[in-house]
Amino acid sequence: MQTNETRRHSLAALAAGAVGVVFGDIGTSPLYAMKETLGTHGMQPAPDAVLGVLSLIFWALIMVVSLKYVTFVMRADNKGEGGIMALMALAQRSMVGSPRARWVLAAIGIFGASLFYGDGVITPAMSVLSAVEGLEIAAPGLDAYIIPICVVIILVLFGIQRHGTHLVGRAFAPVMIIWFIVLAVLGARQIMAHPQVLYALNPMYAVEFFQTHGRGAFIALGGVVLALTGAEALYADMGHFGKRSIRLSWFFFVLPALLINYFGQGALLLHDQTAIENPFYRLVPESLLYPMVVLSSMAALIASQAVISGAFSMTREAMQLGYSPRMAIKHTSHQMSGQIFLPWINRLLLVLVLLAVVGFRSSNNLGAAYGIAVTGTMTMTTMLALVVARKRWNWGWPAVIATGVIFLIVDFAFFGANALKIAHGGWFPLVLGVVIFTMMTTWRRGRDLVVREIKQSGLALAPFIENIAEHPPLRVPGTAVFLTANQNSVPHAMLHNLKHNKVLHERNVMLTVDVLETPVADNDERVDIVDMGGGFYGLQLRFGFAEDPNIPLALQRCSAKGLGFDLMDTTFFLSRETIVADVRRPGMALWRDKLFAFMARNALPATAFFQIPGNRLIELGAQVEI
Repeated sequence: MQTNETRRHSLAALAAGAVGVVFGDIGTSPLYAMKETLGTHGMQPAPDAVLGVLSLIFWALIMVVSLKYVTFVMRADNKGEGGIMALMALAQRSMVGSPRARWVLAAIGIFGASLFYGDGVITPAMSVLSAVEGLEIAAPGLDAYIIPICVVIILVLFGIQRHGTHLVGRAFAPVMIIWFIVLAVLGARQIMAHPQVLYALNPMYAVEFFQTHGRGAFIALGGVVLALTGAEALYADMGHFGKRSIRLSWFFFVLPALLINYFGQGALLLHDQTAIENPFYRLVPESLLYPMVVLSSMAALIASQAVISGAFSMTREAMQLGYSPRMAIKHTSHQMSGQIFLPWINRLLLVLVLLAVVGFRSSNNLGAAYGIAVTGTMTMTTMLALVVARKRWNWGWPAVIATGVIFLIVDFAFFGANALKIAHGGWFPLVLGVVIFTMMTTWRRGRDLVVREIKQSGLALAPFIENIAEHPPLRVPGTAVFLTANQNSVPHAMLHNLKHNKVLHERNVMLTVDVLETPVADNDERVDIVDMGGGFYGLQLRFGFAEDPNIPLALQRCSAKGLGFDLMDTTFFLSRETIVADVRRPGMALWRDKLFAFMARNALPATAFFQIPGNRLIELGAQVEI
């Protein structure tokens, strides 16, 4: 009984934390979604337009967030981890033996992830600007302070990230719970005054909206999608809080509050069309405007947490899967391994968000840039999830096709509507996405070329061991561990050690680290040992892409398989490659070779990434031409 109570308490705590982190983005969409849809695009907020837009928002939240993400896509958890990179790895595992299909899935996943980073820049800027712009209504004379206040809020947001998702979520949860309650109360007041707004629950109002407004209705979809921002972050943060807590929070708390507020804004517009200048703040009684600006600013600050923590998780997955250079990772929770902090990503996002705020200067200007990255990532997620449904869940073709047609029509409609805004600011997240996509694919291709070059230039290990047995050099006590990408060739560090120091250790271990396409490796696949004879051993350590590859800790598990290690008597040897771009060699374009060399120079050293103690390490240089 106590165990069940403990589980319920843990689930409730995670659900509350999810409200504070996961739903902040989608929870602040009422600040700007109706205004952008009916105001910025020049459409008059006539009753038929208001009811049509409300119907679109309602059914978009049901179809895209509730059905697609919370019900369908979140089933595709990769051993608890979510996000498009985890989904890509899950889909690729279904295509063993089909390199071309795996390459296509990788391209889809990487491009979707690249666009998600663009969303990670736009979301904080848009949310904070929209919240602080409430000052225009509360005190028009304070307009000049909007940008400085936004800059301060953003600096605070990124400054507290080092304290971790758990502490941030625990601190933010009460604020967001109050926020959603206030959303519901504000909306309910107007709905009770004008209950005819509930007619918009009928999807025929959305159909009639398209019939009467034509192109204008299609353009309005670019604003409607703002009500969905945060859905992808919801999936990406699944590893932080778990799917059960996220589903519980969404269906029983967040979704009802959002719908009540949107319909409250619609009820206000049916009564007063001039409220379109800022329908959210016009819901607020005048005496409460200043407290609401403060609460909205706090909610906007929290809103950005979902995409920021999602970016941290996605970057670690990209590193482990070989699509990103190594970076420092700091764990911020002893209970949830998915709660991490990446200082470099935090600093990069901070700079880009500040540039977006200072460059666009208003939520109206930034609204044109918002949406294209979100809808692009949503489309890629749908494609990958359909592959998983067919290959891993064994869905029949009729079910896959029917599901795909429904979801992809919605995704492409939203993407097409936002594509119309590319020239007016939509280019910004697209440029960010293309740059990140280029860097990720360059890193992966460059690493493949380096490994290929090392394998081609290395000596065969088996004849080398036979030659050592026939002509033994001086052997010194202890164990030498050589990190290598190829178990069948002699590591460069071993050759250099033998050539210059004229000695070999009593035991020489060729260590290869493999990262699996699952978040956590099973115990029976973590270690593989091969006795090569003559004191030489082949050792493969395997980690999941959501794990930290701690080599000293993993070596302690080898004793159970007959290869014990005394770390005080073990020396690690590593070849540090210096990448040289050579235009004469086939591979990548010269500019990509140079980009890869630059990223390699600035990557976290393998020794730090693998947590190898510096006093047990010898690094030997090696030049690799690609």
